[in-house]
Amino acid sequence: MDEKKKVVKDIIEYVEKQLSLEEGLSLDTIANYAGYSRFHLNRMFSEVTGCTLHRYIKERRLTKAAEKLVRKEDFPIADIAQEASYQSQQAFTYAFKKAYGCTPKTYREQGIHKELRTMEEILKRTEQRRCAA
Repeated sequence: MDEKKKVVKDIIEYVEKQLSLEEGLSLDTIANYAGYSRFHLNRMFSEVTGCTLHRYIKERRLTKAAEKLVRKEDFPIADIAQEASYQSQQAFTYAFKKAYGCTPKTYREQGIHKELRTMEEILKRTEQRRCAA
């Protein structure tokens, strides 16, 4: 299990560095970086962290977008949606509302930032998880 935790920690650090790049971040790219098949990598990531790699990336992108909504009040929501790798502002608004319970506009008006899932929380959970066997 320790080897899996090490791989997952490395993947999380890689994802965090790649989140802001424009070329996108796919499961295939991450799997290629890690040297595993995407299926094995996702299974390993889920086993160690309790969430899928796709969900982790989605939550981290939404968290970064939420931070921008509060920090850059004059920055258009459509631009933030595009930076978060959403094809449209509508898709971004739907995902954002599902995750945060309000629209991006309302979130911006409230002016309080809340992270959905941080790298530190995930890493802490990987240290606490124990094998049941």
